[in-house]
Amino acid sequence: MKGVLLVNLGSPDSTDPKDVKKYLDEFLMDERVIDMPYWLRSLIVRGIILKTRPKKSAEAYSRIWWDEGSPLIVLSERLQDKVDKLTSVPVALAMRYGNPSIKEGLESLKALGVNEVLLIPLYPQFAMATTETIIVLAEELRKKFFSDMTFTTIPAFYNHDDYIRVLAESIRKELEGKDWEKLLFSYHGVPERHIRKSDVTGSHCRIDGQCCRNPSPAHQFCYRHQCYETTRLVAKYLELPEGSYHTSFQSRLGIDPWLKPFTDKTVDEYAETGVKNLAVVTPAFVSDCLETLEEIGMEAKDSFVEHGGENFHLVPCLNDDEGWVKVLARWIDEWAIHTV
Repeated sequence: MKGVLLVNLGSPDSTDPKDVKKYLDEFLMDERVIDMPYWLRSLIVRGIILKTRPKKSAEAYSRIWWDEGSPLIVLSERLQDKVDKLTSVPVALAMRYGNPSIKEGLESLKALGVNEVLLIPLYPQFAMATTETIIVLAEELRKKFFSDMTFTTIPAFYNHDDYIRVLAESIRKELEGKDWEKLLFSYHGVPERHIRKSDVTGSHCRIDGQCCRNPSPAHQFCYRHQCYETTRLVAKYLELPEGSYHTSFQSRLGIDPWLKPFTDKTVDEYAETGVKNLAVVTPAFVSDCLETLEEIGMEAKDSFVEHGGENFHLVPCLNDDEGWVKVLARWIDEWAIHTV
Protein backbone atom coordinates (compact mmCIF):
# COMPACT_ATOMS: atom_id res chain seq x y z
CA MET A 1 0.00 0.00 0.00
CA LYS A 2 1.20 3.49 -0.85
CA GLY A 3 1.30 6.57 1.35
CA VAL A 4 2.87 10.01 1.58
CA LEU A 5 4.89 11.78 4.25
CA LEU A 6 5.05 15.57 4.02
CA VAL A 7 8.05 16.84 5.98
CA ASN A 8 8.58 20.44 7.06
CA LEU A 9 11.24 22.13 9.19
CA GLY A 10 9.63 22.04 12.62
CA SER A 11 9.06 24.29 15.61
CA PRO A 12 9.39 24.38 19.40
CA ASP A 13 6.43 22.92 21.27
CA SER A 14 5.82 26.28 22.91
CA THR A 15 7.41 29.69 23.43
CA ASP A 16 8.86 28.61 26.78
CA PRO A 17 12.65 29.10 26.64
CA LYS A 18 13.09 25.48 27.78
CA ASP A 19 11.14 24.19 24.78
CA VAL A 20 12.96 26.58 22.46
CA LYS A 21 16.32 25.41 23.84
CA LYS A 22 15.37 21.77 23.25
CA TYR A 23 14.35 22.55 19.67
CA LEU A 24 17.45 24.62 18.93
CA ASP A 25 19.67 21.88 20.33
CA GLU A 26 18.17 19.31 17.96
CA PHE A 27 18.31 21.73 15.04
CA LEU A 28 21.78 23.20 15.50
CA MET A 29 23.41 19.90 16.50
CA ASP A 30 22.46 18.44 13.12
CA GLU A 31 25.75 17.85 11.31
CA ARG A 32 24.20 19.07 8.07
CA VAL A 33 23.17 22.39 9.63
CA ILE A 34 26.45 23.12 11.39
CA ASP A 35 28.80 20.87 9.47
CA MET A 36 31.71 20.70 11.89
CA PRO A 37 33.23 17.87 13.94
CA TYR A 38 30.94 16.82 16.79
CA TRP A 39 33.22 18.17 19.53
CA LEU A 40 33.44 21.59 17.90
CA ARG A 41 29.75 21.70 17.02
CA SER A 42 28.87 20.78 20.61
CA LEU A 43 31.22 23.45 21.96
CA ILE A 44 29.70 26.14 19.74
CA VAL A 45 26.06 25.11 20.18
CA ARG A 46 25.89 23.87 23.76
CA GLY A 47 28.78 25.87 25.12
CA ILE A 48 27.93 29.22 23.53
CA ILE A 49 24.72 29.55 21.51
CA LEU A 50 22.35 27.73 23.87
CA LYS A 51 23.55 29.83 26.79
CA THR A 52 21.86 32.96 25.46
CA ARG A 53 19.90 32.37 22.27
CA PRO A 54 16.88 30.39 23.61
CA LYS A 55 15.58 33.38 25.58
CA LYS A 56 15.94 35.72 22.61
CA SER A 57 14.41 33.19 20.21
CA ALA A 58 11.56 32.53 22.64
CA GLU A 59 10.72 36.23 22.59
CA ALA A 60 10.74 36.17 18.78
CA TYR A 61 8.45 33.13 18.70
CA SER A 62 6.12 34.85 21.17
CA ARG A 63 5.66 37.70 18.69
CA ILE A 64 4.29 35.39 15.97
CA TRP A 65 2.68 32.57 18.00
CA TRP A 66 -0.99 31.86 17.29
CA ASP A 67 -3.70 30.75 19.71
CA GLU A 68 -3.65 27.38 17.92
CA GLY A 69 0.12 27.07 18.31
CA SER A 70 3.14 27.48 16.08
CA PRO A 71 2.15 29.04 12.73
CA LEU A 72 4.39 26.64 10.83
CA ILE A 73 2.82 23.61 12.51
CA VAL A 74 -0.74 24.88 12.15
CA LEU A 75 -0.28 25.81 8.50
CA SER A 76 1.43 22.48 7.75
CA GLU A 77 -1.46 20.62 9.38
CA ARG A 78 -3.96 22.56 7.28
CA LEU A 79 -1.99 21.70 4.14
CA GLN A 80 -1.77 18.02 5.08
CA ASP A 81 -5.50 17.84 5.82
CA LYS A 82 -6.50 19.44 2.52
CA VAL A 83 -4.08 17.35 0.44
CA ASP A 84 -5.14 14.15 2.19
CA LYS A 85 -8.77 14.79 1.24
CA LEU A 86 -7.88 15.19 -2.45
CA THR A 87 -5.54 12.24 -2.94
CA SER A 88 -6.09 8.53 -3.47
CA VAL A 89 -3.51 7.56 -0.81
CA PRO A 90 -3.07 8.51 2.87
CA VAL A 91 -0.98 11.60 3.62
CA ALA A 92 0.83 12.05 6.94
CA LEU A 93 2.83 14.98 8.30
CA ALA A 94 6.17 15.15 10.09
CA MET A 95 8.80 17.67 11.12
CA ARG A 96 12.55 17.27 10.76
CA TYR A 97 13.00 18.84 14.20
CA GLY A 98 10.49 18.79 17.01
CA ASN A 99 7.04 17.24 16.84
CA PRO A 100 5.52 15.32 15.16
CA SER A 101 8.78 13.54 14.35
CA ILE A 102 9.57 11.69 11.14
CA LYS A 103 9.48 8.44 13.13
CA GLU A 104 5.98 9.26 14.35
CA GLY A 105 4.89 10.11 10.82
CA LEU A 106 6.16 6.81 9.48
CA GLU A 107 4.53 4.92 12.35
CA SER A 108 1.17 6.49 11.51
CA LEU A 109 1.50 5.36 7.90
CA LYS A 110 2.63 1.87 8.92
CA ALA A 111 -0.45 1.54 11.13
CA LEU A 112 -2.55 2.06 8.00
CA GLY A 113 -0.71 -0.72 6.17
CA VAL A 114 1.54 1.56 4.10
CA ASN A 115 4.82 0.01 2.92
CA GLU A 116 5.64 2.31 -0.04
CA VAL A 117 6.25 5.89 1.02
CA LEU A 118 6.63 9.05 -1.05
CA LEU A 119 8.73 11.49 0.96
CA ILE A 120 7.97 15.12 0.15
CA PRO A 121 10.40 17.53 1.82
CA LEU A 122 8.50 20.82 1.80
CA TYR A 123 11.45 22.76 0.43
CA PRO A 124 11.41 23.92 -3.20
CA GLN A 125 15.23 24.14 -3.37
CA PHE A 126 17.70 21.43 -2.37
CA ALA A 127 20.14 22.14 0.46
CA MET A 128 22.23 20.09 2.86
CA ALA A 129 20.45 21.62 5.84
CA THR A 130 16.94 21.02 4.50
CA THR A 131 16.19 18.32 1.93
CA GLU A 132 19.35 16.27 2.46
CA THR A 133 19.03 16.01 6.22
CA ILE A 134 15.42 14.81 5.86
CA ILE A 135 16.39 12.10 3.38
CA VAL A 136 19.34 10.93 5.49
CA LEU A 137 17.34 10.73 8.73
CA ALA A 138 14.40 9.00 7.03
CA GLU A 139 16.73 6.35 5.62
CA GLU A 140 18.35 5.81 9.02
CA LEU A 141 14.90 5.32 10.55
CA ARG A 142 13.85 2.99 7.75
CA LYS A 143 16.82 0.69 8.30
CA LYS A 144 16.31 0.67 12.06
CA PHE A 145 12.54 0.57 12.46
CA PHE A 146 10.81 0.24 9.07
CA SER A 147 12.82 -2.29 7.08
CA ASP A 148 9.71 -3.46 5.23
CA MET A 149 9.14 0.04 3.79
CA THR A 150 10.50 1.50 0.57
CA PHE A 151 11.01 5.23 0.04
CA THR A 152 10.77 7.46 -2.99
CA THR A 153 11.71 11.13 -2.59
CA ILE A 154 10.23 13.88 -4.71
CA PRO A 155 13.04 15.93 -6.30
CA ALA A 156 13.51 19.64 -5.65
CA PHE A 157 10.65 21.42 -7.41
CA TYR A 158 12.20 24.92 -7.58
CA ASN A 159 11.72 25.06 -11.38
CA HIS A 160 8.66 22.88 -11.81
CA ASP A 161 6.07 24.58 -14.00
CA ASP A 162 3.27 23.88 -11.50
CA TYR A 163 5.21 25.34 -8.58
CA ILE A 164 6.29 28.42 -10.51
CA ARG A 165 2.71 29.03 -11.63
CA VAL A 166 1.11 28.80 -8.18
CA LEU A 167 3.90 30.84 -6.59
CA ALA A 168 3.70 33.55 -9.25
CA GLU A 169 -0.08 33.71 -9.08
CA SER A 170 0.03 34.00 -5.29
CA ILE A 171 2.39 36.97 -5.66
CA ARG A 172 0.19 38.55 -8.31
CA LYS A 173 -2.90 38.15 -6.14
CA GLU A 174 -1.22 39.56 -3.00
CA LEU A 175 0.22 42.61 -4.75
CA GLU A 176 -2.83 43.41 -6.85
CA GLY A 177 -3.87 47.00 -6.17
CA LYS A 178 -0.77 47.71 -4.07
CA ASP A 179 1.95 50.17 -4.98
CA TRP A 180 5.43 48.62 -5.04
CA GLU A 181 8.66 49.70 -6.64
CA LYS A 182 10.84 46.69 -5.89
CA LEU A 183 10.07 43.01 -5.34
CA LEU A 184 12.70 41.26 -3.23
CA PHE A 185 12.98 37.46 -3.37
CA SER A 186 14.47 36.61 0.03
CA TYR A 187 15.75 33.06 0.53
CA HIS A 188 17.07 31.39 3.64
CA GLY A 189 20.83 31.75 3.78
CA VAL A 190 23.42 28.97 3.93
CA PRO A 191 27.21 29.03 4.32
CA GLU A 192 29.12 29.17 1.04
CA ARG A 193 30.89 25.94 2.00
CA HIS A 194 27.55 24.11 1.81
CA ILE A 195 27.32 25.06 -1.85
CA ARG A 196 30.77 23.69 -2.55
CA LYS A 197 30.15 20.52 -0.54
CA SER A 198 27.02 19.80 -2.59
CA ASP A 199 28.90 20.20 -5.88
CA VAL A 200 28.86 16.71 -7.44
CA THR A 201 31.46 17.80 -10.01
CA GLY A 202 33.88 18.96 -7.35
CA SER A 203 34.87 22.03 -9.34
CA HIS A 204 31.88 23.86 -10.86
CA CYS A 205 30.58 25.90 -7.92
CA ARG A 206 32.80 28.94 -7.51
CA ILE A 207 30.07 31.35 -6.35
CA ASP A 208 31.44 33.92 -8.76
CA GLY A 209 28.20 35.12 -10.35
CA GLN A 210 28.70 33.01 -13.47
CA CYS A 211 28.76 29.37 -12.37
CA CYS A 212 25.03 29.37 -11.58
CA ARG A 213 24.30 30.50 -15.15
CA ASN A 214 26.44 27.91 -16.90
CA PRO A 215 24.70 24.52 -17.33
CA SER A 216 26.18 21.84 -15.08
CA PRO A 217 25.21 18.60 -13.29
CA ALA A 218 26.08 20.53 -10.12
CA HIS A 219 22.84 22.46 -10.43
CA GLN A 220 20.84 19.40 -9.35
CA PHE A 221 22.09 20.01 -5.81
CA CYS A 222 23.12 23.67 -5.92
CA TYR A 223 20.96 25.72 -3.58
CA ARG A 224 22.25 29.03 -4.89
CA HIS A 225 21.52 28.18 -8.53
CA GLN A 226 18.06 26.91 -7.63
CA CYS A 227 17.17 30.08 -5.73
CA TYR A 228 18.21 32.33 -8.59
CA GLU A 229 16.38 30.09 -11.04
CA THR A 230 13.17 30.31 -9.03
CA THR A 231 13.45 34.08 -9.09
CA ARG A 232 14.15 34.13 -12.83
CA LEU A 233 11.23 31.88 -13.70
CA VAL A 234 8.73 33.73 -11.51
CA ALA A 235 9.89 37.07 -12.91
CA LYS A 236 9.49 35.70 -16.42
CA TYR A 237 5.99 34.39 -15.64
CA LEU A 238 4.92 37.72 -14.17
CA GLU A 239 6.73 39.70 -16.89
CA LEU A 240 8.53 41.79 -14.30
CA PRO A 241 10.69 44.60 -15.72
CA GLU A 242 14.43 44.12 -15.38
CA GLY A 243 15.67 45.94 -12.29
CA SER A 244 12.33 45.76 -10.48
CA TYR A 245 13.23 42.57 -8.62
CA HIS A 246 16.28 41.12 -6.88
CA THR A 247 17.41 38.04 -4.95
CA SER A 248 18.87 38.07 -1.43
CA PHE A 249 19.59 35.70 1.46
CA GLN A 250 18.62 35.94 5.12
CA SER A 251 19.40 34.22 8.45
CA ARG A 252 23.17 33.90 8.72
CA LEU A 253 25.08 32.56 11.72
CA GLY A 254 28.71 32.90 12.74
CA ILE A 255 31.62 34.51 10.93
CA ASP A 256 32.07 32.14 7.98
CA PRO A 257 31.12 33.47 4.51
CA TRP A 258 27.40 33.07 3.77
CA LEU A 259 25.52 33.59 0.53
CA LYS A 260 25.15 37.24 -0.46
CA PRO A 261 23.62 39.74 -0.85
CA PHE A 262 22.13 39.78 2.64
CA THR A 263 18.43 40.54 2.96
CA ASP A 264 18.73 42.94 5.90
CA LYS A 265 21.37 45.05 4.20
CA THR A 266 19.48 45.01 0.90
CA VAL A 267 16.26 46.19 2.57
CA ASP A 268 18.08 49.05 4.29
CA GLU A 269 19.86 50.05 1.08
CA TYR A 270 16.55 50.17 -0.77
CA ALA A 271 15.15 52.60 1.79
CA GLU A 272 18.30 54.71 1.91
CA THR A 273 18.31 55.10 -1.87
CA GLY A 274 14.73 56.34 -2.04
CA VAL A 275 12.58 53.22 -2.43
CA LYS A 276 9.35 53.94 -0.60
CA ASN A 277 7.28 50.86 -1.47
CA LEU A 278 8.85 47.43 -1.08
CA ALA A 279 7.37 43.95 -1.49
CA VAL A 280 9.14 40.82 -0.22
CA VAL A 281 8.45 37.19 -1.02
CA THR A 282 10.16 34.22 0.68
CA PRO A 283 10.21 31.30 -1.80
CA ALA A 284 12.55 29.06 0.23
CA PHE A 285 9.57 28.32 2.46
CA VAL A 286 6.14 26.95 1.57
CA SER A 287 4.78 27.64 5.07
CA ASP A 288 5.04 30.88 7.00
CA CYS A 289 7.28 30.56 10.05
CA LEU A 290 9.59 32.52 12.33
CA GLU A 291 11.90 33.43 9.43
CA THR A 292 9.08 34.90 7.36
CA LEU A 293 6.66 36.33 9.92
CA GLU A 294 9.15 37.74 12.44
CA GLU A 295 12.47 38.16 10.66
CA ILE A 296 10.95 39.62 7.50
CA GLY A 297 7.42 40.69 8.42
CA MET A 298 8.50 42.49 11.58
CA GLU A 299 12.27 43.08 11.81
CA ALA A 300 12.88 43.84 8.13
CA LYS A 301 9.72 45.93 7.93
CA ASP A 302 10.71 48.02 10.96
CA SER A 303 14.21 48.52 9.60
CA PHE A 304 12.88 49.53 6.18
CA VAL A 305 10.71 52.24 7.75
CA GLU A 306 13.51 53.40 10.08
CA HIS A 307 15.79 53.93 7.07
CA GLY A 308 13.25 56.00 5.15
CA GLY A 309 10.88 53.51 3.53
CA GLU A 310 7.13 53.81 3.84
CA ASN A 311 5.13 50.76 2.69
CA PHE A 312 6.38 47.21 3.23
CA HIS A 313 4.37 44.31 1.77
CA LEU A 314 5.18 40.75 2.90
CA VAL A 315 3.79 38.22 0.44
CA PRO A 316 2.55 35.18 2.41
CA CYS A 317 4.02 31.77 1.69
CA LEU A 318 1.89 29.30 -0.26
CA ASN A 319 0.69 27.77 3.03
CA ASP A 320 -2.61 25.98 2.28
CA ASP A 321 -3.35 27.93 -0.90
CA GLU A 322 -5.91 26.00 -2.95
CA GLY A 323 -3.75 26.03 -6.07
CA TRP A 324 -0.78 24.67 -4.14
CA VAL A 325 -2.95 21.99 -2.53
CA LYS A 326 -4.15 20.83 -5.96
CA VAL A 327 -0.59 20.75 -7.31
CA LEU A 328 0.64 18.59 -4.43
CA ALA A 329 -2.37 16.28 -4.74
CA ARG A 330 -1.77 15.87 -8.47
CA TRP A 331 1.93 15.08 -7.97
CA ILE A 332 0.99 12.47 -5.38
CA ASP A 333 -1.67 10.81 -7.53
CA GLU A 334 0.67 10.74 -10.51
CA TRP A 335 3.28 8.98 -8.37
CA ALA A 336 0.72 6.53 -7.01
CA ILE A 337 -0.57 5.64 -10.49
CA HIS A 338 2.76 5.51 -12.31
CA THR A 339 4.47 3.34 -9.71
CA VAL A 340 1.86 0.56 -9.77
